[in-house]
Amino acid sequence: MAKKAKGINPDLENAVNSMLLEVKNNPDLSLTDKMKILDRALKLEAIKLKADSDDWGAGLFDNDSEEQ
Repeated sequence: MAKKAKGINPDLENAVNSMLLEVKNNPDLSLTDKMKILDRALKLEAIKLKADSDDWGAGLFDNDSEEQ
């Protein structure tokens, strides 16, 4: 079985980038529509940062604050 590639799907990233450029240049769209696309692009960047971080999720099962 092939190992799943780490990181963001390049097609998804290209689609969001393309959509962001189209929306920025379209004067007919409302500010709300533009902000929705901008929010998606920012969310994708946050996910990329987390995916690239080696220690992200490493402490998921560490219960240091719990009494034993």
